[in-house]
Amino acid sequence: GVMNTDNMTISGETIDYGPCAFMDVYDPATVFSSIDTQGRYAYGNQPVIGGWNLARFAESLLPLLDEDLDSAVKLAQEKISAFNELHHAHWLAGMRAKLGLYNEETQDEALINGLLSMMKKHGADYTNTFRALTFDKLEDTVLFGAPEYVQWHELWQARLGRQQESKASASQLMQSSNPAVIPRNHRVEAALAAAVEKGDYSVMERLLDVLSNPYEHSAKQAEYTTLPVSSTPYRTFCGT
Repeated sequence: GVMNTDNMTISGETIDYGPCAFMDVYDPATVFSSIDTQGRYAYGNQPVIGGWNLARFAESLLPLLDEDLDSAVKLAQEKISAFNELHHAHWLAGMRAKLGLYNEETQDEALINGLLSMMKKHGADYTNTFRALTFDKLEDTVLFGAPEYVQWHELWQARLGRQQESKASASQLMQSSNPAVIPRNHRVEAALAAAVEKGDYSVMERLLDVLSNPYEHSAKQAEYTTLPVSSTPYRTFCGT
């Protein structure tokens, strides 16, 4: 499915996970649904779509907000206009946690966007990159070998050093904010194929066992952190 109006709650959750997928390589333009040919619901566009969905919901409530239409519209617009700022604040808080940052500094957004920009440029895996940063065990990837990453890493370490919390505390925050495993699309497909084609549910059971503790770093999770061998774009399909 896509993040349209009937697939989103006003509390912020998305629903209707018939066909679903998880992003491996970081790219804001990531699209999985076969029906989203224009990228309207791309990963990087979801905040905008969230605001648009709420605006459509507000339109349906106008008769209940005020008997005067103009007053109702004004009230709705005031509330909806706060969404972008609120969402951005929560996004920043979440990204700070992923980098072990407890407090706020004005340059944090530039630090975060700098990393994301490099991840996109070098085709870095979103989950594995943050997990590698968590344990400071940089894998042999193009990203971690880039001179620009070395410069970014120095800025990040300096930023960590300016907060009162220890590096051990920062590491704990990162461990609780960066999952070691996610339901990789090729792993889900393998589990489905084994169950449907062979009646073998053991593949699914092992996958569920690993995913039941996504933030736990253990040996049994290692094989579930790898990317698919095929570079073919993953596509989901629904009954419509």
